[in-house]
Amino acid sequence: MTTPRFGVLLANLGTPDAPTPEAVRRYLAEFLWDERVVDAPRPLWWLILNGVILRFRPAKVAKGYASVWQEGGSPLLVIARRQQQALKALLAERLGEAIPVELAMTYGRPSMEEAGLRLRDAGVERILVLPLYPQFSRSTTAAVFDRLARALKRCPHLPELRFVRDYHDHPAYIEALANSVREHWQHHEGQRGYLMMSYHGIPKRYADNGDPYPRQCEATSRLVAEALGLKEGEWQMTYQSRFGREEWLKPYTDHTLMELPKQGVEHVDIMSPAFSADCLETLEELEVENRENFIGAGGKTYRYIPALNDRDDHIALFASLVEQHTQGW
Repeated sequence: MTTPRFGVLLANLGTPDAPTPEAVRRYLAEFLWDERVVDAPRPLWWLILNGVILRFRPAKVAKGYASVWQEGGSPLLVIARRQQQALKALLAERLGEAIPVELAMTYGRPSMEEAGLRLRDAGVERILVLPLYPQFSRSTTAAVFDRLARALKRCPHLPELRFVRDYHDHPAYIEALANSVREHWQHHEGQRGYLMMSYHGIPKRYADNGDPYPRQCEATSRLVAEALGLKEGEWQMTYQSRFGREEWLKPYTDHTLMELPKQGVEHVDIMSPAFSADCLETLEELEVENRENFIGAGGKTYRYIPALNDRDDHIALFASLVEQHTQGW
């Protein structure tokens, strides 16, 4: 068997195995116990997590997952599998050789260990880790790094590793986002609403302590607006998916949507550049819940622009990142 020059490990957040309270409870227990996600003192957080959150939240979250669940699993997993296969095919076309591409989740399955074993069985000695987060945050990208390090602790033979930290301002990423908006407008016969770019939020304290996430989100938003030729007053960026009572990055997506009609904005096109694949936070929270917030506040038109998912230009971006970061291999 010919030894591959390198392998690629795609990494994303994770998903429950099923849209049931039991499966969601297992997933949330792993996700919310990670200190990268919630850095509260462990004894106190253990009591809150196990005594309150994991008793009541799984049933509600499971209903949300059930509303978006697909035949092959959660949308995030189904789309990630398509991204994996599409990238593998494009790399073979571009490089003229078969490059193993595996998928791993920080929480849940497929695990880092499972993906690592498959790469090892393929003879891979060099691995490029590509977290599917355009903007870096300690709660996402850094958590991938930690999880991979734990998986490798028991490995007697470490591979050579390279790690893509972020691609928030990569020209191909910005162009893919702009293309998705242009196509959305064309589909609606050129009708343009006020463009909102909604990013997953993080506690404001994380940013105050040095997390570059908001700065990178701002850069992405500005570059997309420039690519689309949008002027001030035609677009805005916000943050969604708050959890707990602590102050998170502002402005909040839901609050903003309820205020816009009062400011005369009746038509909104909304996208979420932080998500590389549609998931519960986009298909249920952003497309459904926040639509209700906007229409209920007096808005007339609310249109969700899907994540980049497995669009050709999105997969081409991944391939370009792989080529860029594997120079010399």
